[in-house]
Amino acid sequence: MEIKTPVSAALSPEQISAIQDVVSRQKAVKGGVLPALHEVQSICGNWLPLEALKLISEGMDIPYAYLYGVMSFYTMYSPTPRGKFIVRMCESPPCHILGADNLLDVLTGELGIKVGDTTTDGLFTLEHTACLGVCEVSPAMQINEVVFGRLTPERIKNIIADYRAGKVVDYRTLPRTTNPLSDYVASGDELVLLANVDQIDPLSLDAYLERGGYEGLKKALAMSQEEVVNTVKDSGLRGRGGAGFPTGLKWSFTRPNPTVPKYIVCNADEGEPGTIKDRYIMEGDPHRVLEGMAIAGYAVGANYGYIYVRGEYYLCMYRLNKAIEAAEAQGLLGDNIQGTGFSFHIKVQTGGGSYVCGEETALIESIEGKRGNPRVKPPFPGVVGVWGQPTIVNNVESLANVPGIVVNGSEWYKSKGTADAAGTKIFQVVGQVKNPGIVEANCGMTVRELIDKYGGGVKDGRQFKTCQTGGSSFGFFKDEHLDTPMEYMAMAKANGALGSGTMLVMDDTTCVVDVVRSILYFFQHESCGFCLPCRRGTRVLYELISKVATGQGTAADLDRMISIAQVMMDASNCALGMSPLFFVTTTIERFRDEYDAHLAGNCPLGVCKADSHSH
Repeated sequence: MEIKTPVSAALSPEQISAIQDVVSRQKAVKGGVLPALHEVQSICGNWLPLEALKLISEGMDIPYAYLYGVMSFYTMYSPTPRGKFIVRMCESPPCHILGADNLLDVLTGELGIKVGDTTTDGLFTLEHTACLGVCEVSPAMQINEVVFGRLTPERIKNIIADYRAGKVVDYRTLPRTTNPLSDYVASGDELVLLANVDQIDPLSLDAYLERGGYEGLKKALAMSQEEVVNTVKDSGLRGRGGAGFPTGLKWSFTRPNPTVPKYIVCNADEGEPGTIKDRYIMEGDPHRVLEGMAIAGYAVGANYGYIYVRGEYYLCMYRLNKAIEAAEAQGLLGDNIQGTGFSFHIKVQTGGGSYVCGEETALIESIEGKRGNPRVKPPFPGVVGVWGQPTIVNNVESLANVPGIVVNGSEWYKSKGTADAAGTKIFQVVGQVKNPGIVEANCGMTVRELIDKYGGGVKDGRQFKTCQTGGSSFGFFKDEHLDTPMEYMAMAKANGALGSGTMLVMDDTTCVVDVVRSILYFFQHESCGFCLPCRRGTRVLYELISKVATGQGTAADLDRMISIAQVMMDASNCALGMSPLFFVTTTIERFRDEYDAHLAGNCPLGVCKADSHSH
């Protein structure tokens, strides 16, 4: 990570007053460090001058060196000047395979600057970003809060021209973040998670109530805590963030703990490239997330909740905050909910740009205003979590399932899906398919059905080549694996994963070695540096795959890659360091001919370049 020395700037009296107001307000709040940095950065014009950082340090009683250490960990903060509009070009694997590198050339030409620079008129600063969470409209870029997808050279030129002319989009007026919209198709199965999405006004509490909203919370409050936990446990709901740990079982560990206060944390740091499902729920049905959190809080005896939202999800945060205000006004959140004596308060916490903060303990560290380094486990968050207190961390999709389970019962939920994977799931099919997007369906459909029926198959005139399963952390499938049902055990047996439910599809124009290089660039960039196996291992893997991609590698390098990935699996502190083993081994085993061609100095598709990802 590049270390930048903070630049000095004269602050106006108005800016100083505004910063002091932010500092005073956030100092009184636990976990106010990241929100303070975001607010002050906005006051100063998209960056944090030395003088502003010192005001935060002094006002919040935080040593300056410590504050700088926190600020420099996250990619969305800058201690050097930036333009009025920050243009972030996505370079994640889904955008990469759809031509993001070539579009970056168009963007640099249009702006007349390189990545990291600011235009002479002070309007634009161009940056790379790891993933924007809008993979269904890849390739994409973000200008301040607004995302622009399905980019073409002409579209980029028109967007930049509009911003130069003062035609700026207000993100709060958009129906969804994705711009243009990406439609999703119905599966024929009963919708649970997407039942309200695009069907109601997400800012209207009345609309949510009319469709049975908060009935789950009201029913739960009439049950015992143990009954609620057992209902969720008996339903078979498993964590939807990727790990698949049984949700009710996790709750059952924390419920009997007499230590108070307890916390519920909703993990909305959806940073895995290809994963876009939680965004749809938060933007389209925010009250469902709040209701699920409140039920979880009641079930385990927690009175406080955090929703940790990735920093790029501006519309999600806006709508969640509006939903919290509306629910509190109607006595559905806050003190003494519905006169039952149960109180539950929710705060939206903003991330700062870090993939590793999707790991539950790194997320907790970030909420507490620290660098997002994953903790050593045990102790687990259920015993020692936020502020050292018992904490349940659940994914957005997991919590969004809870109201329906409480209202309809565990048998209703178990009747969907399979014995290994109960319920419905939001599946995502992205990459080189005709109709990239999402679909909610009962667990158990095959990967082939997802790609062909809901993704529309690969684009016309192309042949299916491979599919990375579950997200950027997992293994690659060939055609012979596509009839695997999307459930936990079956996917694992085929050396793939259900993961977050995303499938990145690639056709015969894609070089597998180039894609692996893109993924490893992502992981070495996002490693937090806390533990040596990951800090050094991700970098060495990237260096080795770069040698192979450019015809400078040997067969011994492939063996070394597998060996290093295995050591990382055995010795890394968190799942980020454990991830490369799956996609490194499956691609080397299943696409050995393609690797051998690169070792011989020939990329069969001619796409591997010596300077690719050398930013």
